[in-house]
Amino acid sequence: MLATLKKLAAAAVVALCALPLPSMAQAAPPVQAPGFTGIEKWLNSPPLDLASLRGKVVLVDFWTYTCINCIHTLPYVKAWHEKYKDSGLVVVGVHTPEFPFERSTRNVEDAIKRFGIAYPVAQDNQYATWDAYRNRYWPAFYLIDKQGRIVYTHFGEGRYKETEAMIQQALAEAG
Repeated sequence: MLATLKKLAAAAVVALCALPLPSMAQAAPPVQAPGFTGIEKWLNSPPLDLASLRGKVVLVDFWTYTCINCIHTLPYVKAWHEKYKDSGLVVVGVHTPEFPFERSTRNVEDAIKRFGIAYPVAQDNQYATWDAYRNRYWPAFYLIDKQGRIVYTHFGEGRYKETEAMIQQALAEAG
């Protein structure tokens, strides 16, 4: 009897572990995205605001140039920018410094050049946009639909296929 219960318990654990985890997009209803606030400098772009981006899908990427996890995500973010920019995706990097030396515009410009970033980058030295999003992570992705609502979030590395699928879905709905 005890052996049977142990087998059933083990089978239940295996079954539970196989269940997919819900993404943030499924777990919570969309909320209006905060605007870009307190931006010290815009790089690769004139100043942007979400009101002028209505009708487009926006991927906000909170990053900082010395964060290894952010560096690992950059090839994906750059690829999404290139692949979907003509389909209505706007990628906005929000550079929020972790260390004091990362506040230097010259250092951020050098990093943008070194990493080959062509999309707009907002320099958020005072954490105003970071705080508006209630963000706490590097890197962090916030996908905003054409109505200006956050429809998906992801923190850290990984889930690149899921993130790209959500981009594709948001663009299809923006149709």
